[in-house]
Amino acid sequence: MSWVIETEKLGVSFQTRQGTVAALQDINLKVEPGQVFGFIGPNGAGKTTTMHVLLGFITPTTGSARLLGTDVRLPLARQHIGFLPEHPDTYRFLSGRELLQFTGRLFGIRGRDLRRRIDSMLEEVDMTATADRRISTYSRGMLQRICLAQALINDPDLVILDEPTGGLDPIGRQQIRAMIAGLRSRGKTVFFSSHELSEVELVCDSMAILVGGRVVVQGKLADVVKPGQRLESYFMDVVRSRAPAGATHA
Repeated sequence: MSWVIETEKLGVSFQTRQGTVAALQDINLKVEPGQVFGFIGPNGAGKTTTMHVLLGFITPTTGSARLLGTDVRLPLARQHIGFLPEHPDTYRFLSGRELLQFTGRLFGIRGRDLRRRIDSMLEEVDMTATADRRISTYSRGMLQRICLAQALINDPDLVILDEPTGGLDPIGRQQIRAMIAGLRSRGKTVFFSSHELSEVELVCDSMAILVGGRVVVQGKLADVVKPGQRLESYFMDVVRSRAPAGATHA
C-alpha cells in the first residue's frame, strides 16, 4: 500500500541546559489514503511536534517521515497538503476573499480558476456573505473557518488539522465536522489532533495515542475501542497505565 503518511523510528531531541530532552521517540505511523485519522494524547505528549516534523518545520533527529511518498525534508512534500494550526492567525488587514486570492496565487492558481475556487471554498465554509469584510472584524469561529478555507485552497490530498474545533461553539464544531466528512467523501485524507475525544469518536476511522513522545496505541477506532466503551474512558485507561508513579496530566 502507498501510505499518505509514513514515519519510521522518527525521533526528535532538543538540547537544554539540563541536557538532551527526547520529545519524540521511535514514532511509527501509517495513515491510509481517504481516512480521517485522529492523533490524540495528553498535553505535552508531542502531537504538535510530530505535526511540525511532517510539515517540515522541525528536522527529525532520527528516523524518517514521508508524505504521499515524498521525504518531508523536500519542498515537493508540501505541494499537496493543507494545514490549519491550533491558533490560526493571518493578515488581518485583508478581507477573507483577499486572503484566499493571495494564497491561491502562491500556489500558482490564476484567473477564472482562482475565482471559481474561492467561490467554492467560501460556500463550503459558509463565509460568502462575510468574505469582503476585514479579517480583523471576524469572530474566533469565522477566523477558524476562513483559515480552513485557506488550507484547502490548493485542493490538497492531505489535510493536517491541529485542534480544529478548539474554542468553537457547538455550531462551529458541527460545521468543522461536516467539512471533515466532506473531505473524506471526496477521497481526501485528514490527519488531526484534538482534545475533544467526542469529536474523534464522531469522525475518525483510525487513531493513534501518543504518550510521553511515543505512540502507544494505533489502529482502526472500531478495533481499538470495545463495543459499548467510550473513547474517553479507553484513553484515560491507556494514559494512566503509561504514566510514571505520582504523575498527573493537565
